[in-house]
Amino acid sequence: MKYFGAVMLYKYQFKNFFSFAGETEVSFILNRQAPVTDLVFYSPGGARLSKVLAAIGPNASGKTNVLKPLAFLGWFVAHSFTAGRPEDEIPVQAHFFSDDADSEFEIEFEHQGRHYRYSLTINPERVVHESLHVKTSKFFSFIFRRDWSEQDSAYVIRQQKFGFAAKEAVRVRSNASLIATAAQYNVPCARELVSYFTRFYSNVNYSGRDHFKTSDVFEATDFFHGRPALRAQMSELLSRLDLGLSEVIIESRKISEQETGKSKVANIPFGVHRMAEKEQKLPFWYESSGTQAAFVLLEKILPALEHGGIVIIDEMEADLHPEMITVMLDLFIDREHNPHNAQIVFTCHAHEVLNDLQKDQVLLIEKDPNGFSEAWRLGDMKGIRRDDNLYAKYRAGAYGAVPNL
Repeated sequence: MKYFGAVMLYKYQFKNFFSFAGETEVSFILNRQAPVTDLVFYSPGGARLSKVLAAIGPNASGKTNVLKPLAFLGWFVAHSFTAGRPEDEIPVQAHFFSDDADSEFEIEFEHQGRHYRYSLTINPERVVHESLHVKTSKFFSFIFRRDWSEQDSAYVIRQQKFGFAAKEAVRVRSNASLIATAAQYNVPCARELVSYFTRFYSNVNYSGRDHFKTSDVFEATDFFHGRPALRAQMSELLSRLDLGLSEVIIESRKISEQETGKSKVANIPFGVHRMAEKEQKLPFWYESSGTQAAFVLLEKILPALEHGGIVIIDEMEADLHPEMITVMLDLFIDREHNPHNAQIVFTCHAHEVLNDLQKDQVLLIEKDPNGFSEAWRLGDMKGIRRDDNLYAKYRAGAYGAVPNL
């Protein structure tokens, strides 16, 4: 199996983005007091990190919005050059009471053993600031810095071992990342960084959660069809989750298109059910919604587990029984299934998941009556003991971020 190199997320911060006006931090970094468990690992660079982070709070509190910065950064750094036209606005949304101010983002991560910090200040019209630093010893050294000069109506760009030709760098579009652009010119550092941000596996896009639909089943089918090892894992897991399912198979069949009358070959998933000597193959759209949802979810989880990556899932419990969530999280905890320490951040209304997590793996989210969201890690609150029953105390309202009914 080809090894793609370590991909680790330390933390990300953002400000003035959707319902979050103030600066908000989402961190996987753990202190030395966090107990050593299979939920915890050390990165190649020596950072102590969590594999799992659950975002919990009432409806309309901003849970989806706390995931959107990762989805946005993944798109902007990797695809803003190829996906956009010069005249397009940047799809960034400030808080509706601060829509005349810029949005700010910062992410710290490790890739190929190097600790990076990427910063971005942006509005729909242009990039205002973009910079990349790498940690050397105890300090960060800049690789590049790009700043918009209102006086000159141009960018001021400084580079240090980034390798992007100066005459090309100054021509970068105002709505595209310098990294995404440099990658098109085969700048090695830029291509490495794009490879990091393309290993975000998410069901969240700019407008919110990508809700489950029938076409997702066919996309997942095509994905698994070309990957026998992952297809076998998927089949084994789904058979364990669905007591009536023996395996999942994919067959290529010739079908006729209704509009044109022409035939084409399509990959069709079937659930195989066995009883004694009898066997029945059921087209997958006749399986339960929970089994179909788990099938689509595994398309995002299994490649991250295979090579390392960051999984970003909104509404983890959608169409899934709470026990299915535990099985999904166990995949990240288990070292055999997760040899490269893939990480997952997800939102969830199934609060029973608190029974499986430590306080440092829980992010609480709340919105005030004026429409301002806040997020804080449960482990950062004072007076929270490690032996507390997190589920019982959360349900009792001891931590906040509960529905006000």
